[in-house]
Amino acid sequence: MKSKKLSEQIIKTFKKNGFVLSEPEVLLDSEYIIERSGEKFRSSMLTFESEDGKIMCLRPDLTVASSLNYLQKKTKSKIYYSGQAYRRSEKKNSDFVNDQLGIEIFGSKNQIKDDFKVISTILNSARKIKSKKIQIKVGDVSLFKSLINSLDMPERWKLRLIRHFWRPRYFEDLLKRLEKNSDIDAETFDTDKKRFYEMKKMDKDRVIAGRSILEILNRFDKKIKDPRSFNEGKKIVKIIRSFLKINCKLSQLEKKLLDFTKKNNLKKNIFNEFKSIQNLKKLKEDVNFISNFGRDIEYYTGIVFEVFAGQKEIARGGRYDDLLKSLGAKKNIPAVGAAINLKNI
Repeated sequence: MKSKKLSEQIIKTFKKNGFVLSEPEVLLDSEYIIERSGEKFRSSMLTFESEDGKIMCLRPDLTVASSLNYLQKKTKSKIYYSGQAYRRSEKKNSDFVNDQLGIEIFGSKNQIKDDFKVISTILNSARKIKSKKIQIKVGDVSLFKSLINSLDMPERWKLRLIRHFWRPRYFEDLLKRLEKNSDIDAETFDTDKKRFYEMKKMDKDRVIAGRSILEILNRFDKKIKDPRSFNEGKKIVKIIRSFLKINCKLSQLEKKLLDFTKKNNLKKNIFNEFKSIQNLKKLKEDVNFISNFGRDIEYYTGIVFEVFAGQKEIARGGRYDDLLKSLGAKKNIPAVGAAINLKNI
């Protein structure tokens, strides 16, 4: 009964802020999800075979399910949902079922305004259901991308580090290899090159793991033209590790980033696109910035955040401007959203 009343309070806040109910599908085509979004959800999905032989899954993520609903024009652009996500977890004794209440803004036309709208709406809900002090942890995946693109290193390494930033263990292995100037071995490179020429004969519009054949060919063309020798790995890794240690109050962030660029002889304007983060200064709650945060969800592209009441995480969300294209849209559709974990309130 208590949970029902809390849900009603949250939904009332969502409606007051202009969000409209959407009910995403519970059953999804698992092969479609994997093909379009990569391997992110394969290990977490609960799958089964339908009578016609198709591999289906219970929705592992309500943002993905809501995005598919939007692309099929079954919903408006500013929605809320109430439902369950079903996924395995690496954590011991964790439940397969996650009860969530969430909001999404698809086709977000004003990044700063919409990022703030999502976070403030979630916070307004949290204030009504929690008496403990509320804190916010934020990061911005795009700042890392800006840093990598500003560094003087081969294009293949830039692509590699950005692509695998969401995989902390593998990313750390990449840093160690870069530090030792240890690139991919010749045999692997030759295999990739052979595959490159095979793909040149394929339909350029065909999509594999969320990317068209043409996109994959363009990426690889940059790699094979890139010089193979590189001796500045140790210096580059030191800069990256230094950035990933930035952890401060939001009020200190601008100075921290400026000091970082000066110390490492970088251009002052490489972090000029973090107005969404700065805009959070208007919030009453404590906001902490952590550069190494937001790496466990592959589809985030910008601001990411978690809301805590005491020691419990009660909500999380972020911006994901590339997800809808990977799910079948003809072009990138900017979007931002967040979900409240009902089990922790």
